[in-house]
Amino acid sequence: MPLGLLTGLGAAVCWGTLDVFSALASRRVGSLLVTTGMQVVGAVLVWIMAVATGTPVPTDPFVLAGATFVGLAGAGAYLSYFTGLRIGPISVVSGMVAAYGGLTVVLAVVIRGESLNLLQAAGAALATIGVVLTGIAFEGGLRNTRFASPGVAFAVVALVLFATMGIATDIVIDRAPWLEVLLVSRTSIALISVVILIVAVTTFRERAAAMIEPEEGADTRVDWRIVGAILLTGFLDVLGLISFSYGLENAPTWLVGLASSFGPAVTIVAAVAMLGERPRAIQWVGLGGILAGMIA
Repeated sequence: MPLGLLTGLGAAVCWGTLDVFSALASRRVGSLLVTTGMQVVGAVLVWIMAVATGTPVPTDPFVLAGATFVGLAGAGAYLSYFTGLRIGPISVVSGMVAAYGGLTVVLAVVIRGESLNLLQAAGAALATIGVVLTGIAFEGGLRNTRFASPGVAFAVVALVLFATMGIATDIVIDRAPWLEVLLVSRTSIALISVVILIVAVTTFRERAAAMIEPEEGADTRVDWRIVGAILLTGFLDVLGLISFSYGLENAPTWLVGLASSFGPAVTIVAAVAMLGERPRAIQWVGLGGILAGMIA
């Protein structure tokens, strides 16, 4: 199996699994608290790795600025995605975000100059059509066309930011080892998430209700299961990022990015099998288009 495919799929399994836990926890305590907790846990784990391996903080201004930008894009991507998962449906939101792999392919060609054959181009187009069909509800003609759920808008933002994050990481890794880049980016994401949490709770509580409020009727007590879910998601996120970053350093960007986007397939299966979600027929067609596009 090619290294890029192996590392991308490794990241996909980690991220697809953590999505289920983060979605359930977000419905209990709000997506912003879960996002912040996960990023803080992840940053601590990366610092432990850096200290244990003697990895220094990079001093190259380009690496520092680029990795910080990765952190900013990552904070927005995770927050948008987890908010979308909270207000759901999980199967639709995850399916749409999976299309970031197709966008990564396009960006890798345009920005990084990597090659894309006709079949891959057709796959990217098919995945895009699948996103549209998955996220749109047709009710009584084009005039009544709307997003399938409020979570879809957050999913669109997340897929763009995840693709941006992947390409930016690949560019920065050209100038520094992956762990140095990960050290700066994860620290940035954690700090940015903490700042957003504080500002949202103290200043913009009403406007940020979708991110900080739990699901209506949910048990809002923070018990050991919620804490355990946040710790687990932080660990899985870092594990996925290690696999993803190592792949970017040693394999084609488009292959790693596309393979990693299969993660939401795990989430979709869990949402349908365990949570009883039932996407509409048009959304199943869209999800099928996304899957076929990613394979192509």
